[in-house]
Amino acid sequence: MSKHFTSKKAVFRLALAGNPNSGKSSVFNRLTGLSQKIGNFPGVTVDKKSGHHTLPDKSNIEIIDLPGAYSFYPTSLDERIVVQNLADPHSNEHPDAVLFIADITRLEHHLLLFTQIKDLGLPIALVLNMADMAEKQGRKVDVEKLSQKLNVPVVLVSSHTGMGYEALEPVISSLAKQTKASINFTPFYTLSETEQNISQALKDIFPTINGYQRVLLAHHYKWMPSLSATEKEKIQEVVTKEGFTSLHYQVEETMSRFNGFEPIVHQVVSKTATAKQSRTSKIDSVLTHPIMGPFIFLGLMAFIFQAIFTWANYPMDLIEALFGYMDQGAKAILPDFWLTDLLTDGVLAGLGGILIFIPQIAILFLLITILEEVGYMARAAFLFDHLMRYFGLNGRSLVSLISGGACAIPAVMSARTISNWKERMITIFVTPFISCTARIPVYVVLIGFVVPTSDVRYLGFFTAQSLAFMGLYVLGIMAALFTALAFKYLLKSEERSYLMLALPEYRMPLVRNVGFTVWGKVRSFVVEAGKVIMIISVILWALGSYGPGEQMAFAENEAKTLALANELSNEKTNHLIANYRLEASYAGYMGKFIEPAIKPLGFDWKMGIAIISSFAAREVFTGTMATLYSIADDSKETKIHNRMAQEVDPLTGKKVYTRATSMSLLIFYVFAMMCMATLAVVKRETNSWKWPIFQFLFMTGLAYLASWAVFNWMS
Repeated sequence: MSKHFTSKKAVFRLALAGNPNSGKSSVFNRLTGLSQKIGNFPGVTVDKKSGHHTLPDKSNIEIIDLPGAYSFYPTSLDERIVVQNLADPHSNEHPDAVLFIADITRLEHHLLLFTQIKDLGLPIALVLNMADMAEKQGRKVDVEKLSQKLNVPVVLVSSHTGMGYEALEPVISSLAKQTKASINFTPFYTLSETEQNISQALKDIFPTINGYQRVLLAHHYKWMPSLSATEKEKIQEVVTKEGFTSLHYQVEETMSRFNGFEPIVHQVVSKTATAKQSRTSKIDSVLTHPIMGPFIFLGLMAFIFQAIFTWANYPMDLIEALFGYMDQGAKAILPDFWLTDLLTDGVLAGLGGILIFIPQIAILFLLITILEEVGYMARAAFLFDHLMRYFGLNGRSLVSLISGGACAIPAVMSARTISNWKERMITIFVTPFISCTARIPVYVVLIGFVVPTSDVRYLGFFTAQSLAFMGLYVLGIMAALFTALAFKYLLKSEERSYLMLALPEYRMPLVRNVGFTVWGKVRSFVVEAGKVIMIISVILWALGSYGPGEQMAFAENEAKTLALANELSNEKTNHLIANYRLEASYAGYMGKFIEPAIKPLGFDWKMGIAIISSFAAREVFTGTMATLYSIADDSKETKIHNRMAQEVDPLTGKKVYTRATSMSLLIFYVFAMMCMATLAVVKRETNSWKWPIFQFLFMTGLAYLASWAVFNWMS
């Protein structure tokens, strides 16, 4: 029996589809504004961006931004998602209509996927984006003639200027009133005799879909997740009987479609100038030059690291002052009670220890997003493709590695655009070596101990601390590359590798897109990290404020006795008591338990607590230290770096955070796999626990050995 699902949609669902770099996200941002949300497509970890749009008649529709794809014959997991959402007969994620976004300057390349979607029989409209760029190129399109030839509504828009969006509204409203049965559907592609036989043979088990959709099942039934074993057996029987070879008919269909729409493009598109194209070529001759290109790339990366340190100082100081004011105000107003301690030493200390780094994270996302919007990141992938292949990767791997500088989770998921299995697995394995935004708080705090602040500028611009910051990123990159090189020879695969990448035209970054991206990333970081920080901070406060039996009372008496014997001042006595109480707490017992294992690295039991909590997420380190020092020290100082800098042994007076200890801790955080969410995504992407377990053991083992070597060398 065939299984059928009915969607429980409450509102009309409109899908945005198109090739990569077609400006689809720009259209999505304009239509949805701040109503966007990010989830996952059912059963997979692929990001699903959706939002709501209000039509002129005040009705709401849901808009889904599908991943970019080139055709219905996927070479990546992202493209499979598009096929599943549009062509899977049992999917309950089917859209009611499709808005296809095409780059008007590359129209002939984008119409392949458009005609395939059209042949599914869905209500569809064609949006020709980047009209402003086409005008600068002297390219004109006869929109009415194109609409007649394709038998669909066609709208000319520019996401940069906003032109044409007023004409898009009535088209969307019209789509919202259509159904499959109501549209005047004429297939663009004529099925061959063999394909018609397959369609007819499958009609009894798939009666509700059209002939082209049944042929797609013959191409993709082996990986289509919703098909039952019985359905797959039936398709296999039909395919075998007809002698159907998927690759052969993919080529035949593709050539037939191009033969159909290329004459149409020639009829409707006129071109009078090439100034814009020549300017793009001139820029590429410099930015993608085999010698100058890599140096320009390194210069841009160095600029980004410098900006993270220099531009963020003022907003960081404001956030620090705000939390200091909140802490002092709460203690002054609220009674001396455990809830007050929980609020100030737990919640505020933990959140302050992470939120202070928002400016640096926002700057990183801002600059990376601008490079993506301009069109440079695709050039970087092309530029380093040859180098990446030497290490067992390819140019698309660079996109994942650069994305890893923001967060390893989407970076690992972006590796699904790599069609070669071996290169994809290597990319997934080494991407967590790239220092992500979660490491920024740790780096910023500890670099201050290793590299003192100085007014000296190298090359007239770069500070020593920003160069050290860049050095940590380079160290992570080198670890990723040499690990990839080792796996190049360890993993065996005969699958051929290739890079298929469309280089977009250079264009000015769209402020709306940059703003939405930065806002979305920072909001996600704050919300997700904030949840973890809040929970762990409260737990750590409780663990650090209470202990078994009468242990904390005994510890306090012992500290008072030692302070009296050593004639310590009142301030040092209070500090000693707080430290002894913390050591006797539940948190102290946790840290003491693992201290023998981490002592060779120069870490004490407090750092041990931070390392344990960091396995939930690296950024928890600073929140943990802030919480621990709030418990152990009633100082009004809110910046975690200064609290750690003041940490001394009350009896010996020696600094806890020396250069050797701080460098050892830095190296540990560069290499260690300390993100459970990343491990979970690796498991989902590889469909095996083998890879994440080995990844965790390999990276953490390397971190331990490297940290031990650095500490002993610097001590």
